[in-house]
Amino acid sequence: MNLSTFPPRHWVQRLRGGASAPPRAGLRDALLAGTGGMLAISLLMVLTATTGVPALMAPLGASCYLVFAVSGSPFAQPRSVIGGHLVSTAVGLIVLALAGPEWWAMGIAVGLAIVAMQLTRTDHPPAGADPLVVLLMRPDWLFLATPVLLGAAVIVGTALVFNNLRPGSGYPKYWRG
Repeated sequence: MNLSTFPPRHWVQRLRGGASAPPRAGLRDALLAGTGGMLAISLLMVLTATTGVPALMAPLGASCYLVFAVSGSPFAQPRSVIGGHLVSTAVGLIVLALAGPEWWAMGIAVGLAIVAMQLTRTDHPPAGADPLVVLLMRPDWLFLATPVLLGAAVIVGTALVFNNLRPGSGYPKYWRG
């Protein structure tokens, strides 16, 4: 290997990027997206407080961003939000059962969750964190029902109402792939 030509010019060019950043959201759209996220998370907290059943985990906050700020994205569709969280959490629970909460199992669990979401067409980037939550918390299989399924379903339900009350918005774009 000739170090005088490393790294290649084309590689350096790729690191620079070529596109401009997307346009800034308008204040109205940003406030509406924030309001939707606030409502969904507040509803999950009210459910938790009144029933004693945990309905919230950190990755659901990132799900709110997608569902309320970029609701037309494939990552924000109900199939991806609910399916992605279920698939990724299940992967985390399987890895936890087989390997335990080892440091090396965390990388394997996240990698397998990415593969599983892509193969099931339930791509949802916030769900990529679910296996980490599982391996750090060490929950039982009931975790799939609550907070995962309950939390994702409440976010999607809130988006179905809130996003369709917003002028010019329609949610979802699709249910099935």
